[in-house]
Amino acid sequence: MTMEQLMGMMQGLQEAMAASKAEQERMQEDLAASQARNDELHRANEELRRGWRDVYEPEAASPPRELITPLSQAILETAIPNTFTGPKVTFTGMEDPEAHLTAFHT
Repeated sequence: MTMEQLMGMMQGLQEAMAASKAEQERMQEDLAASQARNDELHRANEELRRGWRDVYEPEAASPPRELITPLSQAILETAIPNTFTGPKVTFTGMEDPEAHLTAFHT
């Protein structure tokens, strides 16, 4: 291999290294931009979640209703068998919630 060929090979490698370095810098910039966008979306998502909680999970608007039952504590503490199926009363949101709870408890 001649000196001229070695010099040409070295120059080609230097050019490839420079191109690789430029590509790496571009990729780093893209990554930084993606991370910034991800952080922005994360903040927006948290704001939406806080808004969702304010609308759909109001803080104790009314105290929870206590279930009045004629059943003894022993009955209430009895284990429910795995074969038990609960009541088939469904709530679609279109009916009166109080009437639904009454039907459910019955």
